Order: sequence, then structure tokens, then C-alpha cells
Amino acid sequence: ILVQLPLPVGINEANVTSAVHPDKDVDGLHPSNAARLVVTSTHAGDKKLDWTDMASIPFHVACTPQGCIELLDRSGVEISGKRAAIIGRSNLVGMPVSLLLLHRNATITIVHSRTPDAEKVVRECDIVIAAVGRAGMVKADWLKDGATVIDVGINSVDDASTKKG
Repeated sequence: ILVQLPLPVGINEANVTSAVHPDKDVDGLHPSNAARLVVTSTHAGDKKLDWTDMASIPFHVACTPQGCIELLDRSGVEISGKRAAIIGRSNLVGMPVSLLLLHRNATITIVHSRTPDAEKVVRECDIVIAAVGRAGMVKADWLKDGATVIDVGINSVDDASTKKG
């Protein structure tokens, strides 16, 4: 089951996501799935988890964060030992992708609306994942040479050069 967020005004997100059984919660939003991602750094019981094989993880993690990791892997981007900036702290993308990168031994910094000098923080990172919900936030001069960037955002941008605008 996938709960399409955001929910309409007046519907409590926590109540809805908690009502979905954890085994059926494919976006990993149920509190028990989210908690397992947080507390499961290297072990599940006595069995060590292999964070390079998401199919072996015994609980659901949101698909977009998994897709970010898959893009990095398929592109040959080394994650371990790299500095990563995650721009955005949502439960659906920002937080889970941060934890997945941490599980893969990246040093993570979560950048958000209250981060002082966000530009400087981002410029120091090898991997940048923008999941902020604001078009054009990250500028080219924020990125160091050779940085890998994934933009997860979906934003409408006015374009006067097209018929639709």
C-alpha cells in the first residue's frame, strides 16, 4: 500500500500512515519501518545487514531514496567515505536517503531552511541530493567540481517561451 502524500487538509498524516500494516507499507512511512531504518545501522538480530543489497533488507524503505542509491551505484559513484549533502528533511525522501547513505558509510549533512550558509555546506560535498520542493534552489556555483548531483524535486516552473507557459 502506498499512501499518496501530501494528504488533503484535515486528514492526519500520522494516523493514516500508522494504519497501514508495516509489511504492506511500501514507502516505509509506518513508524516501525522508519524506526528500523534509524536503529538498524549494521545488524538485525544477529544477522548483519548488507546495505549494498536492498533486496536483503527485511523491511520497507521508500522507493525514491532507494532509487537515489541505485542511481549512484549504477553510475559507479563511490559512496563510502564521501561527503554527502541532502537538501530537505522530509520523511519520504530527505531523512531516509540520509540514513541509506549513512549505512553505506558516507558522511552526511542534512541541509534545510534553517541551515546557515547552506551554499558553503553544499560546496564541500561529493554527493548532493536535492529533495527540497523548491525549484532552482541549488545553483551551479554551489557545486564543487566532480560532484554528483541528484535532483529529486518535482516543481512547476513558468516558461514564457512555450505555448503552455
